[in-house]
Amino acid sequence: MRKGMISACMAAALIVSPVMAKPGFEQYVASLKDEAREAGISDALLERAFDGIEYHERAVSSDRNQPERRLTLDEYIPRAVPDWKVAQAKKLYNQHYDALKKVGEQYQVQPRFIVALWGVESNFGKLQGSYNVIEALSTLAFDGRREAFFRKETMAALTILQQGHIAPEDMKGSWAGAMGQSQFMPSSFINYAVDGNQDGKKDIWQTEADVFASAANYLKQAGWDDTYTWGRQVQVPEQLDRSLLGTGADKGLLLSDWQTKGVRRMNGQALPKVDIKAWLIQPDDEKGRAYLVYNNYQSLLKWNRSHYFALAVSHLADRIKFD
Repeated sequence: MRKGMISACMAAALIVSPVMAKPGFEQYVASLKDEAREAGISDALLERAFDGIEYHERAVSSDRNQPERRLTLDEYIPRAVPDWKVAQAKKLYNQHYDALKKVGEQYQVQPRFIVALWGVESNFGKLQGSYNVIEALSTLAFDGRREAFFRKETMAALTILQQGHIAPEDMKGSWAGAMGQSQFMPSSFINYAVDGNQDGKKDIWQTEADVFASAANYLKQAGWDDTYTWGRQVQVPEQLDRSLLGTGADKGLLLSDWQTKGVRRMNGQALPKVDIKAWLIQPDDEKGRAYLVYNNYQSLLKWNRSHYFALAVSHLADRIKFD
């Protein structure tokens, strides 16, 4: 029995607590407080925001250990946009249609893209993250790999608290500090969050009117144009010059130019006869899926630089409309 007790104690000692004491972290937090005071954050709020926070080992582990194997788009899209999510998206689209239509008209963003972003970012608000945002950001700033970025985000999060949009104990998010149903980083909140229901607070955690308006405002400021959609999957000729691929400013060609180069719709038919610039992307390899994407897709990339993210949102938006 004694041997069993010793083994159990040794096993427990090997388990790393997700929140732990860390030499130097307390002093680092003190420097964050000093910087925040200089920026006008009150002492009362600082004491409340930093009360009880510790170094969060799990946040650092998540930051440093991203999955090495990446799914192909053929594997990823069905997982990111499963039938059950499409059904839920359509149901919520219809349920909130009046509010979405109003926001869509105000910001000139098609409502289906607002719902698609909502679904991809947080499963329609169900998966917002449970990390204390101030604790996660302070930990990642202290870790040092991207100190300047996370220190700036910590200051932005404190500004949000100072403005009274949410209480410190309710400011929850991902391990990286992305917050609410729209998963805005604090700096994105400062720049794009909107008080959609006019109650004096920008609440992207619980208030859907604010979530919808904030997402639409982000897209609009990122250059969205509701005259057009995002793009389409295409067939690419084997002999196409692959130096043409990419989303750089110098890579965009008119659809008529892509037509001349042999790019076709997935059914083999000619591309639309529309005078619009498009970019050709093939995120996996020369045998993977290819897409011609428009400027609205570029706006999605400003939200998140991942092609996988932007394509998941785009496919979900299309299925809301066409299924």
